[in-house]
Amino acid sequence: MEQLTQNLKNGTMQLLEVPYPALLKGCVLIRNHYSLISPGTESKTVKDARLNIVSKASARKEEVKKVIEAARTFGLKDTYRMVMNRLDAPSALGYSCAGEVIAVADDVSGFKIGDNVACGGNTANHAEVVAVPKNLCVKVDAAVSLREASYTTLGAIAMQGVRQADLKLGESGVVIGLGLIGQLTLQLLEASGIKAIGIDVDLKRVELANNRGGMAFERSKENLSQLVHEYTNGLGADAVIIAASTSSADPVDLAGELCRQKGKVIIVGAVSTDFKRSNYFKKELDLRMSCSYGPGRYDADYEEKGMDYPVGYVRWTENRNMQAFLELVKGKKIDTERLTTHTFNFHEAPRAYQLILDGKENFSGVVLKYDTGKELRKTVRPEEKKFDPDNKVNVGLIGAGSFAQAFLLPVITTGNANLVAIATAKTTNARNIAGKYGFSYCTGDANEILTDSKVNTVIIATRHDSHAKYVIQALENGKNVYVEKPLCLNIEELEQIKNNYEKANVHLMIGFNRRFAPHVVKLKSLLTPDNRPVAVNYRINAGSVPLSHWTQDKQAGGGRIIGEVCHFIDLVTYIAGSKVKSVSANAMKSEDEADDTLTINLSFENGSIATVSYFANGSKKMGKEYIEVFSSGQVFVIDDFKTMMIYGKSASKSKLTNRDKGHVPEIKTFLDAVASGKNTPIPFEEIYHSTLVTFKVVESIAVCNTVVI
Repeated sequence: MEQLTQNLKNGTMQLLEVPYPALLKGCVLIRNHYSLISPGTESKTVKDARLNIVSKASARKEEVKKVIEAARTFGLKDTYRMVMNRLDAPSALGYSCAGEVIAVADDVSGFKIGDNVACGGNTANHAEVVAVPKNLCVKVDAAVSLREASYTTLGAIAMQGVRQADLKLGESGVVIGLGLIGQLTLQLLEASGIKAIGIDVDLKRVELANNRGGMAFERSKENLSQLVHEYTNGLGADAVIIAASTSSADPVDLAGELCRQKGKVIIVGAVSTDFKRSNYFKKELDLRMSCSYGPGRYDADYEEKGMDYPVGYVRWTENRNMQAFLELVKGKKIDTERLTTHTFNFHEAPRAYQLILDGKENFSGVVLKYDTGKELRKTVRPEEKKFDPDNKVNVGLIGAGSFAQAFLLPVITTGNANLVAIATAKTTNARNIAGKYGFSYCTGDANEILTDSKVNTVIIATRHDSHAKYVIQALENGKNVYVEKPLCLNIEELEQIKNNYEKANVHLMIGFNRRFAPHVVKLKSLLTPDNRPVAVNYRINAGSVPLSHWTQDKQAGGGRIIGEVCHFIDLVTYIAGSKVKSVSANAMKSEDEADDTLTINLSFENGSIATVSYFANGSKKMGKEYIEVFSSGQVFVIDDFKTMMIYGKSASKSKLTNRDKGHVPEIKTFLDAVASGKNTPIPFEEIYHSTLVTFKVVESIAVCNTVVI
């Protein structure tokens, strides 16, 4: 199948052959018939991608801040690699489409194969096949064409703006900005019995509104305020909806001028809010923002997990807005056909965007039409590749986000492994990486890799909630496994993994990379050989992570203790050289109820003790990790895996050029073990024990007491 993509580094646009997207839980797989280009939002995305690096940085100041923070955590070299990977990757375009359901996830009800649906959101792209969460899909009645239905997302955006205006029958509303959303807003107001006036700087847009029977004026028209005043019986507009997109504050200033006393101004478009205060102050105007399609937007529980809001408390969600829009189209209250000025075949999509960017030709609604009779390939093979028969490592990679691209792929792909397959949820990502590194094929379905007889080694770098499932499937199919931390999210999964591992004669390793860091390797070599007890103090300045982030979600990420603190528990256990016998942990209760500022006291069977202090409430300007190890008259201090001080009869210092947390030797030693038949670098017993102790930390916090292992 093909998907329209854009390179974020240089703005190059192309139709890229990609695999089918994965049919994840809560999703519906749709073969697109039509998709609508959003001229405002999408043209800005395209223009931004074509800026030079300096201009990009100036336009995305928040992104630059994130890069600076990442550099403090990962170092300049690794951060640069992550940024370049992101810019080089093809990015999907589009967020409003309509087509036919071709598959439905097991946990989804209300949809069946063959249904016509309209879709919105980040996955409703310009692509021949899309996978969309159920709350972002609505059925399309047979009386509505799929070309009309492709407008549904933009219609929901316009509808939410109208709802925010809260206008009553007989009141008046002004729409500033008559692009596609502005035109739809005018029609919605008129369909609601509202006296509506449109305003735009572009005469052609004004004429489009007037030709449909509406009332619209050019912004430059003389006595504009007086005309609006007269049309509203001398009162002024009850509400003004701003659907324009501009860096100018003029739309907001004009809205204040046209609005009546105690009226409302609703911002739907991207406009400057650096406006004049006078009208807003004197008239006591109500300034509101409209959030995209409506309640539920940007809420992962609603959009990704399919949880609905009770209708008695939230009457109009984004899904119900989409349904309502289609009802108006069905009743001929909304006319999208009059707005459609251009229809391009999907293979002409780059030309459609160029028409919008050039601005030389009059346009409004630009629709892409798909060839639904075309045979599509679910799996993509970028190039025919012969395997090295002497190589015993045949790799399948599942998941390839920014971490995998920055730390795992550079090692995997420079070794002697045969690169068989890659599977990612984002199909553009899978296709890009397959071509870039030379994987034989790419897919959106991880099961293809897990059941492929050519693959004997699976590397898993997906979201935490899928780790256990993929590990168990790989073990059942007799494959070696490397999985990024955590191994699993609960004790039941841990025991199931243990049972499967004991039946399989394979390697199983987790990404506890800090064991392989150069300073840790040196530390272990210098500790007394008779395994005398040590005292360890490990402080992690973790920094805050919003409670809305997926890693904080107990179902998706397991929370930060299970998802990240497992790293530090494993390292102190490794340094102590002994099993933990008891755990005592305390978490500081924060306002958002996140247990991510905590201290953990561990006692070991060999008499060692350790304290792990994981703090989310500090400053990111300070280094992240600081380890002190006290043993037999010596003290070892590792500062952020860059420097190590050794205090004994004398003091010595060693310093690395770059921070090194052991990712490279970790992957290399694992692949070498698979190739040579050597022991797994981290014995399963230690992996099992560190994971079990992590769960006991959570238990200790819950019961407010010491837990014996």
